[in-house]
Amino acid sequence: MTEPPAPAGTIAYRAGGSIYLNLTNRCSSSCEFCIREWTDGVYGEDLRLDHEPELDDVTQAIEVAFMDGRADEVVFCGFGEPTMRLDVVLAVTEWLRLRRIRSRLDTNGHGQLLSPDVDVPAALAAAGLGAVTVSLNAATPAEYDRVCRPVFSKSYRAVLRFAEQCLAHGIETTLTAVDYPGADLPAVADLAAAMGAGFRARGYAAPRARSAAEKGDH
Repeated sequence: MTEPPAPAGTIAYRAGGSIYLNLTNRCSSSCEFCIREWTDGVYGEDLRLDHEPELDDVTQAIEVAFMDGRADEVVFCGFGEPTMRLDVVLAVTEWLRLRRIRSRLDTNGHGQLLSPDVDVPAALAAAGLGAVTVSLNAATPAEYDRVCRPVFSKSYRAVLRFAEQCLAHGIETTLTAVDYPGADLPAVADLAAAMGAGFRARGYAAPRARSAAEKGDH
């Protein structure tokens, strides 16, 4: 049986001393500041996948990325929400743990909503995840719904609960917020401090309209 070809689009790329993994372009949010709306990648990498990589594609891409030297960590991030492919995240995390490579999940915090039959924070901890970065982006449910536009109703509390449970399972946890116009970063930082998580502000890249050529329109 012929193996399917590896996806077009970058699976693993290096930035800031880390290796980042692009598992999917799907996401359960549609944030108004998301760079996917006007660009096809970051750091010169094309992150638009024509199909999602299999486990072997991902581990091979990691091995190739490490040929360029050591990395501080491997980060599940990419151009979509990694926990939409929880099985691959868990398998790769275990693969990295066995090789004593630190792993981090960059997520919108919807993992438990996406996989309601799995205790996701417990599964991540058992696989050996070292850290999680949860994109909260807002200090209130109303603001969260306005700027993040999640597919799930009442997801703000679920995101906070996900972060709390990651902490409870011993995973280093950081809440982040994009510094978009009107963002209440101190309030988000206070939420992080109240639960014992770290906080990091992320830079805001003003959206721009994509040209017909960038969209692939004719």
